[in-house]
Amino acid sequence: MTRGPFSYDFGDAGCQTPLLAMFTLGHQFVPPPIHAGGLRYHGMAPLVSQAIRERLITPVSYDQVKCYNSALIWLSTEGTVPAPETNHAIACVIEEALKAKKSNQEKIILFCYSGHGLMDLGGYEKFLDKKLKEYALPEEYLRESLKSIDKLPKT
Repeated sequence: MTRGPFSYDFGDAGCQTPLLAMFTLGHQFVPPPIHAGGLRYHGMAPLVSQAIRERLITPVSYDQVKCYNSALIWLSTEGTVPAPETNHAIACVIEEALKAKKSNQEKIILFCYSGHGLMDLGGYEKFLDKKLKEYALPEEYLRESLKSIDKLPKT
């Protein structure tokens, strides 16, 4: 959503689905071995993609270290261990809350707490042992992956 184009692409790597108009990294995208939880799909749902195009929502991206730091803040204040994919939403919630506080605004912030992290404690262990690093997908990696949509119809 933040790095791929809005384009037609297949919903699966095997090219068996109908073409979908979505933000995509290319159906042959294979994510690097970082601990991004369940965030492994190459594209975004067409309805969410359209909401982005219409500026109803704005996607944001955070590195895994910031997300785990946000999870620790959540844990210390709310008492639950969030799933790694939930950590991304929590990072955004904290950022938005701090912006509101700085501008002296009262704001309602709604987000989806998609699950607990009890099955993902290995990721927390790596984070606490300082084995997780900040990571940004290299442009060349992205360009290579996007070649898979070159011959598909354009939106």
